[in-house]
Amino acid sequence: MAKIKLTKNELKKQKDALKMYKRYLPTLQLKKQQLQMEIRGIEARARDIAAERDRLMDEFRAWIAVFGEEEAIKRADGGWIISDGLIRTSTGNIAGVDIPVFVGAEFTLDDYDLFTKPLWVDRALDRLRAMLSLDLEIKVLDEQVKRLAEELRITTQRVNLFEKVKIPETSENIRKIRIYLGDQQTAQVVRGKIAKRKVTERAAS
Repeated sequence: MAKIKLTKNELKKQKDALKMYKRYLPTLQLKKQQLQMEIRGIEARARDIAAERDRLMDEFRAWIAVFGEEEAIKRADGGWIISDGLIRTSTGNIAGVDIPVFVGAEFTLDDYDLFTKPLWVDRALDRLRAMLSLDLEIKVLDEQVKRLAEELRITTQRVNLFEKVKIPETSENIRKIRIYLGDQQTAQVVRGKIAKRKVTERAAS
């Protein structure tokens, strides 16, 4: 704890500081709660999207198995003929934190021969596009959580600083200064009474 001056000016300074800490603390606590709620909400949405993606994948694989021609939507190297492309996002704001918001995605589609591919390929590619889109949305949600979690960490540190350090420290400083000034005032009164008594004694002698 830094050494403080035991003066009236310092007392006022410490009182002003305590007032400021107590004014800002509720705002920080509210922001902390908001961030925690938002993070939980985004994580729940990501889980829902992941479940939907898995459901689509299961349906897709079951559907492909019926036709027995999964190779029809794959390249020679084994990859899908549709692949990840550009994620399109906008910017949102939660509790003062800028976050990416998923808008959509564009995919790279390899050229394929319409005459040699089975008729269901177009429908299959639509399903794959939907699943890949959900994967990309989850990535954007993960980035949202990452940014909000960092802000939550900083906000929590500030709440702890105010609650556990600044407010107790400033309150203790005010207590010490008041005790000192009170002692000084008492001593001054005592000295005044002694001086008055001496003056009275001199006048009487």
